[in-house]
Amino acid sequence: MFKRLKVFALLGMSTLLVGMQNASADQPVPWQMGFQPAATPVMERIHELHSMLVVIIVAITLFVLALLIYVAVRFNEKANPVPSKTTHNTLLEVAWTVIPIIILVVISVPSLKLLYFMDKTHNPEMTLKVTGHQWYWSYEYPDDGGFTFDSVMVDEEDLEEGQTRLLTVDEEVVLPVDTDIRVLLTSDDVIHNWAVPSFGIKIDTVPGRTNETWVRISREGTFKGQCSELCGVNHGFMPISVKAVSKEAYKAWVIEAQEEYAKAGDSNIRVAQAIKSVQ
Repeated sequence: MFKRLKVFALLGMSTLLVGMQNASADQPVPWQMGFQPAATPVMERIHELHSMLVVIIVAITLFVLALLIYVAVRFNEKANPVPSKTTHNTLLEVAWTVIPIIILVVISVPSLKLLYFMDKTHNPEMTLKVTGHQWYWSYEYPDDGGFTFDSVMVDEEDLEEGQTRLLTVDEEVVLPVDTDIRVLLTSDDVIHNWAVPSFGIKIDTVPGRTNETWVRISREGTFKGQCSELCGVNHGFMPISVKAVSKEAYKAWVIEAQEEYAKAGDSNIRVAQAIKSVQ
């Protein structure tokens, strides 16, 4: 018995340590409860709204539970053999109508303020364009020369040590911290959904339409997400990986990326032209 308890204790400690190590990676971890750590002002406000709602919900639940216990004890057959024949109570009926309305108003005010806050940025410093495909993402940097690249999930057999299954991509999105970034999203086939939990972003990419959101990343790191729309058989294999770096590191990366992806673009154009000439 003691040996079994020891084994379970060791397993629990190892799981906790793994969870603590992965928690800093801004991605899902085993036995996780609650949101991932906030990395943007939007997600910070979502945390605040969630905390407020939890308090309200717990208070309502405890009140209803206490009311049920009181009714069961005070008005059971033994304690109340002769039941009241009261059919209406004006004060009670007004109370159970007005109080829920007040609660909804209390909830609606911060909810609407959050919706307006997360809608768009008024003074974007740069733009990122996201396009959903079956089954990968394309990214374009229109303010930095317009270079584009595709981001595809790395197969399990190709993963390196430390890389996460189903969340690792071959080309990461690189963005600067402390920068108001406008994100434009669309799709070229079906409805996808670009979702990064630490950013508080979960928005559809719709064919023939451009949706808009924004992000201001407050700290450096790598942030994982996935397609969160039932867009087909492989929708769960469209991971998102955003690498947030300093503004200086971002400028250096842009110089390298302009050259690298420009060559890749020229190569793709030549291949397409060759195929067309053969046809």
